[in-house]
Amino acid sequence: MKFSFKQFIVPNFGKRLAFMLPAVILMGVFVSILVEIGWGTDPASFMNLNIASALGWGLGNTEVLVYGLMLVFTIIFGAQMIGFGTLANMILIGYVVDLCRWIWRNIGFATFIADSSTPIRILIFAITLICFVIVAAIYINAQMGVAPYDAMPQIISEWIPKVPFFVIRILFDLAAVLIGVIAGKLNPEGIQGSAIGSIIMSLMLGPVISLVGKPLKRIL
Repeated sequence: MKFSFKQFIVPNFGKRLAFMLPAVILMGVFVSILVEIGWGTDPASFMNLNIASALGWGLGNTEVLVYGLMLVFTIIFGAQMIGFGTLANMILIGYVVDLCRWIWRNIGFATFIADSSTPIRILIFAITLICFVIVAAIYINAQMGVAPYDAMPQIISEWIPKVPFFVIRILFDLAAVLIGVIAGKLNPEGIQGSAIGSIIMSLMLGPVISLVGKPLKRIL
């Protein structure tokens, strides 16, 4: 399928946008809190965060660059997956994370997290992760396009039909974590976040988001 801007205008565009856009923004908010806690994020954010730190860039600029390259790949091999949600995910999340982390530093929330006891940090982490899963499921169910990072394993899966998609997705996520670790090793400031936590999330987030997404799909 060739890329066409007509595919951006989906049925019930306004209603879908009303769910998708706030979900993307909230994903950025919750990722920023996970970054402050430092126990791991989703694999894509872990990779981009470490690349950004190694380059001395903000996360927003880094995600536009990395996802822009992935978007070219997607346009060539999976144009049907692209929609308004693709661009929203690619452009907004990183800049929302940058903005929120600036806000957290200035209002003292980042310091509060850093100085909190382990039980408080566990509570904040659990609540944030649950909220992230819910808004991610809402974003997916809006069906306004796939994020460039999520499109690539789907395309690869079509090339290798004998390998189950979940295996390809896990390997793709683990590769993202590995890239993040390499970028962190090249960075004098070291690895940003927890590689182990991000590996665990790479194994768990997909199934959990799918599980939460089933009842949400009926509601939406």
